[in-house]
Amino acid sequence: MNKNEQFRNDVLSSVESLTYEQLNQKPASNTWSVMQVLEHLYLMERMIVSRVKDQLENGVDQPTEDKPFHLAVDRSRKVDAPAQVTPSNGKQTLEEMKSKLAESRAALIELEETASEDKLKQKSFPHPVFGLMDLKQWIDFIGYHEKRHQEQIEEIKAAIGA
Repeated sequence: MNKNEQFRNDVLSSVESLTYEQLNQKPASNTWSVMQVLEHLYLMERMIVSRVKDQLENGVDQPTEDKPFHLAVDRSRKVDAPAQVTPSNGKQTLEEMKSKLAESRAALIELEETASEDKLKQKSFPHPVFGLMDLKQWIDFIGYHEKRHQEQIEEIKAAIGA
């Protein structure tokens, strides 16, 4: 979990000095704003926690080999976000978003503290790029996914002159 915390802290540090306007500014009509990236991270973490909980309660044992999910940080390969984790077009304040991110992170921490590592490694569900990943890998993936999007945030900041 330490990597997840470090990656989250890095993301939040990179946006701390941005104004409300900068946070909600899109570099182009077909791209996300920094705030939309943050909302996507919140939606992803919430969705992953929900899926992991569901698999722990209802899933069948389906262990799988480790996947190279750390490669998620490579932004040269674009992946469209599934509809359920696509951010809204509404503008938000950083405080509102930090509150949502704290809520989803608290749920993740609670999940990790209550689920045994053995059980997390016995159950799995598919990732659209990496294929079947066990629940432990999904928890670890969250941080690498956030690191990927931190790089996107840096690209957005450069594009808007922030």
